[in-house]
Amino acid sequence: QVQLVESGGGLVQPGGSLRLSCAASRNIFSIYAMGWYRQPPGKQRELVAGISSGGATNYADSVKGRFTISRDNGKSTVYLQMNSLKPDDTAVYYCAVCSTYLCSFVRSWGQGTQVTVSS
Repeated sequence: QVQLVESGGGLVQPGGSLRLSCAASRNIFSIYAMGWYRQPPGKQRELVAGISSGGATNYADSVKGRFTISRDNGKSTVYLQMNSLKPDDTAVYYCAVCSTYLCSFVRSWGQGTQVTVSS
């Protein structure tokens, strides 16, 4: 079981930026696809972005051009750079170990980090 710890959430104004980080506990991180999901208040959890072990990426239409997922296998860490943030991006963001970069099946979840976009 891979344990995941997210960090980097917080309060930001509309149009601002945040970078989320997710550190994995196991040194075989490099073989896994990883993803970021989010759950807005009162709504279902949804996929934001996924990345394969080789760096192929997949994004939800709502974040394309604004968010970037990346990974550093040497640090066992996956990142989510979020730019041009909107109030609709307010959610708890979860890191996930996925079966593929499409993240249709999740193997492990992090505990989540809150992102609030508000003036």
